Amino acid sequence: MSAPQRRHWRFTGSVQGVGFRYRAQYAASLLGLTGWVVNNWDGSVELEAQGDPAVLDKLVPTLTATSKWIMIENMTCRTVPLEENERGFRVRG
Repeated sequence: MSAPQRRHWRFTGSVQGVGFRYRAQYAASLLGLTGWVVNNWDGSVELEAQGDPAVLDKLVPTLTATSKWIMIENMTCRTVPLEENERGFRVRG
């Protein structure tokens, strides 16, 4: 197992009103990741997740495989500092 990593994603496309946040929560919980997901006022969705880098690589494919309604048109991802003592994955806002 590698050292934990935290990543921040921003998604655009058909990502609001399609269950994206709840599917993200399900996928993250299934993979044992912690973090959060939130809808933005501009129609985008932001997500932060923390865990093993190899497992983080599986998050977006797991999320999109569970819904035919989620259509990601653009996605950015960057590494951010770890959140110490974070427990679970939550839907914000």
